[in-house]
Amino acid sequence: MMIHLEQVSKHYQMGQVRVTALDSVSLTIGQGEFVVVLGPSGSGKTTLLNIIGALDVPGAGIVRINGDTLSLGQRGDRFKFRRETVSFIFQTFNLFPGLTALENVQFVLDMAGAPCSHEQAVAVLTSVGLGQRVNHFPHELSGGEQQRVAIARALVNRPAILLADEPTGNLDSATGAEIMALLNQLNREQGVTLLAVTHDPEVAAFARRVVRLKDGQIINDTLDGMPVEKLQVEG
Repeated sequence: MMIHLEQVSKHYQMGQVRVTALDSVSLTIGQGEFVVVLGPSGSGKTTLLNIIGALDVPGAGIVRINGDTLSLGQRGDRFKFRRETVSFIFQTFNLFPGLTALENVQFVLDMAGAPCSHEQAVAVLTSVGLGQRVNHFPHELSGGEQQRVAIARALVNRPAILLADEPTGNLDSATGAEIMALLNQLNREQGVTLLAVTHDPEVAAFARRVVRLKDGQIINDTLDGMPVEKLQVEG
């Protein structure tokens, strides 16, 4: 599913100070791409992710999904988009401590009234390497395993777009690398459009395309180390 942002800006009022989170950001992400937005704290990464995921609305500009303008001002449209099209992975795992891995994933399907939710939940947990841990509770799982449950939960309703906000932020570097490798694999095998944001260049290295954000503006956009604009001209 293609994502297109055109001159998107977002400002917040902090007392007497007007803070610019995004400043005229234009970005196109193609169907099935794996893109990482890299930038320091305060660069606008999470705001960008939240606007694409309809958790927030831009102050100016246009957001299009597959050519259709997302009606971000309509709460019902935003809710429908989040329910049917997009899923999130967060830095914190946000699992229900009293539910097993299977039940945490199945909860999403149960809320949607999906049939055969047990089989579907087992299948998606198996796809992220937790086929033997489905009946374990969060406190019985490592941090990396808990994030795998969170990824399975995000994938179980088969979203077209997967948004990951600092998905390795609570993990050590080795486990973080395993999670990024898993996301890369899922992107290739399932074709889900994947956008992750991070402050860590080592995490960004897992994606072919890296968009650098600073002070709310895109300062660099590369695919395999080459500027995207140059590749488009040459192509």
